[in-house]
Amino acid sequence: MSGQVNQAKGTGMNHDNYVIDKLISAKSIAARVETLAREISEHFADTDKLIVVGLLRGSFVFIADLVRELGLPCEVDFLETSSYGNGTESSREVRILKDLRGEIQGRDILVVEDIVDTGHTLNHVIKLLKSRNPKRLEVCALLDKPSRREVDISASWIGFEIPDKFVVGYGIDYAQRNRNLDHIGSVRFLDQK
Repeated sequence: MSGQVNQAKGTGMNHDNYVIDKLISAKSIAARVETLAREISEHFADTDKLIVVGLLRGSFVFIADLVRELGLPCEVDFLETSSYGNGTESSREVRILKDLRGEIQGRDILVVEDIVDTGHTLNHVIKLLKSRNPKRLEVCALLDKPSRREVDISASWIGFEIPDKFVVGYGIDYAQRNRNLDHIGSVRFLDQK
């Protein structure tokens, strides 16, 4: 799909003035998810049940693939945060749009994030969840952009370290589009003036 203009599925119509260049293939993602799941399963091998907390919406594809590979009893819950809106840059203002449904006190928690960029969202979420006294709390992020970090925070497991590019696919969107791509692509805007 490298260099292909963003199009509505089956319509052939252009919606925006950008192209998506393939950055990480679907095969590479699948292999990495399998490895991450094995490492996470080993780390939490003594748990009675792992609560996997996905940060919506960007992590939904990643979390679905990851939990299917985990060799552990697990429960899935979600937090929805917002710091991007429809833009390509973080606003650094983190809002909780949907909180967890279940209690996490005394439980083993794995937070699953799509991308760690400035670190503000993850930092906010970690502080919130730690205030609820989990037994253990670890983070797995599909993508990491360390060059953009503004907060001293990191994930326990990282799928891929990427350069400072705006990316879409595999659940990650640009203005609610491109989540359905099976790979990670970088967005390149055309005719910028």
